[in-house]
Amino acid sequence: MNKLFGFQEQNTRSGGETGVKMEFKNRFWDRLFGSRPQKADEEAPAAQTVITDTEEAAPPLPDDYNQLELPDDHALHQLYLLWAKQAEEAPVPLLRLDGHEALSPDETEKELMRLQKEVTTAAVTRLKETAPKKPEAPQKPTEATQEAENVQQEMTPTALDAKPLVFISADRLAAWLMVFPPSGAGKELQRNMLDDALAQSSVTFGVDTELLDRLPAEPHRYFHLFFAAKGTPVTHGEDGYIEDFYSRSVQQKFTVDEHDRVDYFNLNLVQNVEKGSVICQAVPPVAGIPGRTVRNEEIPCREGKAVALPQGQNTEISEDGSQLLAGMSGRLEFSGRTFRIKTLLEIDGNVDLSTGNINFMGDVHIRGDVCNGFSVRAMGDITIDGIVEAGVVESGGDLRVAKGILGDSRVVIRSRKNLYAKYMENCTVHVRENLFADYLANCDVYCDGEVQANTGKGKIIGGHIRAAGSVTAKTVGSRSENPTAISIGGRPCSEYERESLQYNVEELISELEKMSHQPTSPARTKQMNKLRLDLSVQKMKLARYDKELEEAEAAEEDTDVPDNCRLKCDIAHPGLVLTIHHETLRLSQETSCLNGRLVNGEIKVL
Repeated sequence: MNKLFGFQEQNTRSGGETGVKMEFKNRFWDRLFGSRPQKADEEAPAAQTVITDTEEAAPPLPDDYNQLELPDDHALHQLYLLWAKQAEEAPVPLLRLDGHEALSPDETEKELMRLQKEVTTAAVTRLKETAPKKPEAPQKPTEATQEAENVQQEMTPTALDAKPLVFISADRLAAWLMVFPPSGAGKELQRNMLDDALAQSSVTFGVDTELLDRLPAEPHRYFHLFFAAKGTPVTHGEDGYIEDFYSRSVQQKFTVDEHDRVDYFNLNLVQNVEKGSVICQAVPPVAGIPGRTVRNEEIPCREGKAVALPQGQNTEISEDGSQLLAGMSGRLEFSGRTFRIKTLLEIDGNVDLSTGNINFMGDVHIRGDVCNGFSVRAMGDITIDGIVEAGVVESGGDLRVAKGILGDSRVVIRSRKNLYAKYMENCTVHVRENLFADYLANCDVYCDGEVQANTGKGKIIGGHIRAAGSVTAKTVGSRSENPTAISIGGRPCSEYERESLQYNVEELISELEKMSHQPTSPARTKQMNKLRLDLSVQKMKLARYDKELEEAEAAEEDTDVPDNCRLKCDIAHPGLVLTIHHETLRLSQETSCLNGRLVNGEIKVL
């Protein structure tokens, strides 16, 4: 019995291991063929004690997420017990999916389920092939004959060569090898067995030949999972993109020093470019690289897409088509889809007799002053580094006056967007969006947004401030009770336009009346015809504005007053007349922390 499966007693590692191998044999035959009568000289308790000690001494399997754990009664363990009885050294089975770095824990769990299914099928088949077959008996054997046949069956198991098992991952980018040991007089593992197994599974790409060379002599070659082949994962192409060298949006940022003074010189709102400058460049797409499975199958890749340059007004594309260049010097801005350049007119000195009036389609930057009697009109932004004296300044964009506006009641300032000024005195102001200043004195202001005078001195003294939104200041009025009117709500700019049209109509009527008393002449007739035509046009515009204002007022009556229609200031002096949507309040005493707003149809000063 000790020579069963080629096991020699003298080659045991210790005296106790003889009992261990006998018990392995007994447990195997008990599971495979049922209980076998125990001989009288066998010491079952001693063998059981040794088994218990051996099981407790066995090293635990590593607790790794990529390791497959099988139940004790699994066919693979039965094969291992059978092999352990005939092998001098029997390393514990270890099935771990090493080598495939692309597998996530969830994917690894799915692969372990697939591996368990394939290992189970292969192990059950192998176990059936390994079990010795009972020869057919012509007659019923005697008890002595039966015992002899049992011994003969134990000593002559089915001879099977070592058999490799190939497991391929679901993505076919990795393949592993596990080898079943030989049985009986079967052959040990050889290199050609590995090659044949891989060929039968069509694994021909990325095979680890070094592993195949050394595996036949590897002590752990049986019941271990080896990473045998690695495919090439697919690399999808990357889309091209635009690399900008200029910002697509310029944010308004005020710089206030420790004395609460705003620097109106350096607002950094103009982004200048010179002709030929590179605005942006198109980074070409990255080509994809097809992958390849361990079965030498190509995995198609997705190619990257090219991107178009955002070419806009006054820009051009380079000869190689990779860069967007400035077609001329000017101000660069991004319109939402394309880069475009607005031309910029720069005046190094004052606007005076050396320059004449300025009328420009782009942006204007004046490094000096706008002198008395001159006008500056531009479709874009206007930046003035000095002051504005008596004259006219009209901007289609933002208007920035670094020092201030010093008028004599003849200055007219118009801005289609925002207005920023250090101070403003004795001028008429028309702003479509918001107005920011440190000081306003005796100004006639029409603003469709908010009026803020809460930096620097933060004073509003005299004049009439009309704002659709809120008015904020540190001080409103003066101790001398200088009359100061603030009207909040409505459509101030439209009202201003209507007043201007009404004034023009009255002037034309007065001019016609004067000319009607002059002697008749061809020149008089021609001039009066021209005046009548102008008067007709102005009346049509006035009628249109009247209709628009009536519709706007009707719409405002049906809606609640916005919560932002209010006056906020630290100190309000007597003489202030506050109007919010047709409701008027006259302030008769000095008030601190005034917050005036309309509540239930009445102005409340909270």
